[in-house]
Amino acid sequence: MIRWARSIAAAWLLLVWCALLTPVASVEAAGPEGQVIYAFHVTLAPRWLDPGETESVITPFKVLYAIHDALVKPMPAGQTTPSLAESWSTSQDGMSYTFVLRQNARFHNGDPVTADDVKFSFERYKGGGAKLLKEKVKEVQIVDARRVSFVLKEPWPDFMTFYGTTATGAGWIVPKKYVEKVGDDGFRKAPIGAGPYKFVSSTPGVEIVVEAFEGYWRKVPSVKRLVFKSVPDETTRAAALKRGEADVVYFLGGPVAEDIRRTPGLKLSAVRSNAVFFLDFTEQWDPKSPWHDRRVRLAASHAIDRKTLNEAEQLGFAGITGNIVPRHMEFALPIDPHPYDPKRAKQLLVEAGYPNGFDAGDLTPNPPYFSMAEAVAGNLGAIGIRTRVRTMERAAFLATWGEKKLRGVVLGVVGAGGNAATRVEALATKEGRYAYGVLPEVEDLFQRQAKEIDRKKREEMLHQIQKILRDKVIFAPIWENGFIRGVGPRVEEPALTLIPAFPYSAPYEDVRLKRQ
Repeated sequence: MIRWARSIAAAWLLLVWCALLTPVASVEAAGPEGQVIYAFHVTLAPRWLDPGETESVITPFKVLYAIHDALVKPMPAGQTTPSLAESWSTSQDGMSYTFVLRQNARFHNGDPVTADDVKFSFERYKGGGAKLLKEKVKEVQIVDARRVSFVLKEPWPDFMTFYGTTATGAGWIVPKKYVEKVGDDGFRKAPIGAGPYKFVSSTPGVEIVVEAFEGYWRKVPSVKRLVFKSVPDETTRAAALKRGEADVVYFLGGPVAEDIRRTPGLKLSAVRSNAVFFLDFTEQWDPKSPWHDRRVRLAASHAIDRKTLNEAEQLGFAGITGNIVPRHMEFALPIDPHPYDPKRAKQLLVEAGYPNGFDAGDLTPNPPYFSMAEAVAGNLGAIGIRTRVRTMERAAFLATWGEKKLRGVVLGVVGAGGNAATRVEALATKEGRYAYGVLPEVEDLFQRQAKEIDRKKREEMLHQIQKILRDKVIFAPIWENGFIRGVGPRVEEPALTLIPAFPYSAPYEDVRLKRQ
C-alpha cells in the first residue's frame, strides 16, 4: 500500500514538473513573432539595398543593418566590433590586416560567407571613400576559405576606421556567386545578404519589407517582419504613430515632437548623432562669386540664430557647434560657433562691397529639413543675402550634391561615423565625395596625417586642418543633430540607443515587441 502511494505521489510530481517546464520550453522554442512598422522621413532609394553604392552619409545604413552584414561594424560593444569576422589582426609592420571569418556565417540562400565574397565585395565597391581605400590597399589576398588579408602599400592607421565603421560601406559583404549570376541591377531588385533579415519585397522609394533570417549567426531576431515605409510628411508620420499604424517614426521636430511627448503611451527618443548640419558655400571657389570673399561667408555665419533655431526645430536637443566634426569623434577639436550678430554681419557685407546685400540664388537643404532651411534663409535675408529654398527628395539630393551639381548654398548634413579624418576626407579633400573645392594646405596635411603612425602627431595635424577650415570659413557649421524619434506602445525595445551616435534602430535583431 505504501509502495503504491509512493508511486502515485511520484507520478503527480512528474506531471507537475512537466507542467512547469512546458511553458518555458515553448517560449524557448518560439520563433520570431509580430511586425514592426517604421515610418521614415525620406524616400527609400533602391541603391541603398546594395552596400556597394553606399554614400558618405549615414542614411543607407538604416537598410544595411537589416539585410546585410559587415566583417566589422559599429555595435553596442564598440565602433569596430567583429561581426562576420570573428577576429582580425594587424601585422607588426602595419602593412596588412587579416580577418578570420565565422564558421557559421551564411547568406540568406544558405551559402557560407567566404574569403572570395570579401575580396569581391571590396573590389566592386564604388561608394564613398572608394578611391582613397583602393589607393591605399595594394591587394586583397585569400589565405583560405575563412581567412583574408588586406595588404597595404604603406602603413595607414585609418584603414579600420574607413573599412570597419559607417564612414564607408566597403566592409559590408555581398555574395559573389549570386551577384555575378543576377548582375548589379538584379541584385538591387532582389538582394541576398548575410544580415538578420531577408529581403521580401520593395516598392521603389516607398516601402521595403523584410523577414527574420533564423540562420543569422549572432542571434535569431525576436520580431518576424519589419516594414520600412517612406512617409515624408511629418504630421502624417506623427498621426500614424498615434493611430498605431507605425511603431517607430523618425525625424520629429518643434510642435509635432512636443505633441508626441505629451501623448500618453508614446515615447520621444532623441540622440546626438554623428550628423553635423552646416552651410556649404559651393561657389566660394569661383573668384567671381560673392562667396569667394571670406567676409561674406563670415557674415552668413554671424547671421544664423543657432540657439533660437535649436529650440524651435529640435526642442534644444541639438548641440550647437563651429566644427564639421562632431565633438565626440576621435581627433575632434571642440570649436565654438560664431556668435549670432546680425549687426556685425551687415558690417562685413559693407566691407566686402555689398552694402545692399546680393542675390545668392538657391539654398538647397538636405531633405526633409525644409523648415530649418526656411529659417536659415530668413536669417540670411535679414542681413541682405537673398536666397530661394529649393527642395528635393533625399536620394536625388545626395546624388546631385555628390556629383558637384548644386549651386548657391547647400544646407548640408553628413552623419557617417569614423573620426575627424573620415569627415575631412568627405568634405574637404580632392577625393571627397562632397568637396567642391580644396585648400592646398588642407590637402597636404590630410595626406601627411594619413601616413603618420604617431597618434599625437596625427592629432596635431587633424586639429590644424579643423582650425584652417574654421579660420577661412569654408563652412558655416550650425549644430550636431539632435535626431528625434517617436516610439509607439507595442514596442518594448526599439534599439534606438544601443549603438552610440547611431540615429536609427540597430541592431535590428535586438528589437523586441511587448508580450501580449
